[in-house]
Amino acid sequence: MVRTVDSLGKSLAELALQEPAFAQVIERHGHPEPRSSPPGATTLLRTIVGQQVSVAAARSMWTKFEAAFRSPPDLNLLVDASDEALRAAGISRQKAGYIRSLAALVTSGELKLDQLPADDEEAIALLTRIKGIGRWSAEIYLLFAEGRQDVWPAGDLAVQISIGRLLNLPDKPTEKQLREAAEKWRPHRGAAAILAWHSYNAVGTAL
Repeated sequence: MVRTVDSLGKSLAELALQEPAFAQVIERHGHPEPRSSPPGATTLLRTIVGQQVSVAAARSMWTKFEAAFRSPPDLNLLVDASDEALRAAGISRQKAGYIRSLAALVTSGELKLDQLPADDEEAIALLTRIKGIGRWSAEIYLLFAEGRQDVWPAGDLAVQISIGRLLNLPDKPTEKQLREAAEKWRPHRGAAAILAWHSYNAVGTAL
């Protein structure tokens, strides 16, 4: 788990022993704080609503969305919500389809968010059955909503930039290269991602 100071700290200590670059990040910038989101459909709905918009716009859209469909949003209402009703709540036609997909999978029992498989790849496969939820979104959900220890969002641009810089790579690594490089950090790759974001935010975006 990487949702508490203690559990994250233990994983970071193991990573620092394995990788000098990680030890240097901790020495320079200190330990990152744990990051967490509530598990369940609401977090995934917020992910969908916030896609491809600024943080401020996503916050405004979410407030309007909750005003129309309750807080937390009522999935039973969303299953049959028309494009027009969702558009009135600030949701595009494309996102409306994603929202109904999530609501239908959960209310039908096909997707039990409180009973996702322990195997990360199996859990990702189930989450990506939701329209609009790709591998990256599924990994972020498992990392922050469930605190899974070894989830590795190798497709994340900031993680790619940060790890490339820390390992002194000549170019930003691809997702495939990053997955291969991180094999040696199992089972602490979730903490490695959190540390990579910590370094990225502290140092900046230049590779």
